[in-house]
Amino acid sequence: MSEEITLEEIKYDKVGIIPCNGEEICEGTLTRYASRKVLDKLRPGCTVTICLPLFIAGDKGEQNFAKIFPTITVDGCDKRCSQLSTERLSGKPSHSIIVSELLKAHGIKVPQSRRTLTKKDQVAVDVVAEEIAKKVDEILEENS
Repeated sequence: MSEEITLEEIKYDKVGIIPCNGEEICEGTLTRYASRKVLDKLRPGCTVTICLPLFIAGDKGEQNFAKIFPTITVDGCDKRCSQLSTERLSGKPSHSIIVSELLKAHGIKVPQSRRTLTKKDQVAVDVVAEEIAKKVDEILEENS
């Protein structure tokens, strides 16, 4: 006889990162740069990104991943588009980060351009990326 496995018993090796698009604000640009840094450099192999527009448009692959695997939403501002969409379509994220609040807590000014980040702006990217990576580590540690 086979035993059923519950979602609580699954050992996760991947965490989904759901960055906002936030094209109209500089913090939205930061979410994308920081998320890519986590995916490519800080936590490659254990993180994936979920495309928010595709997710909202109803892509079942994106939505089902977020239903099964732990997720971190990364929103540029307090509108929390990524967090609210995830909650509505797939369930509560494991962690939610709001970039504007994180930067304020670290005393970092928001970049001036939403198209191009300067070397000085890299500090903001690094702070956001490190916070995402820290949350990834917490999730994976809890589920090991």
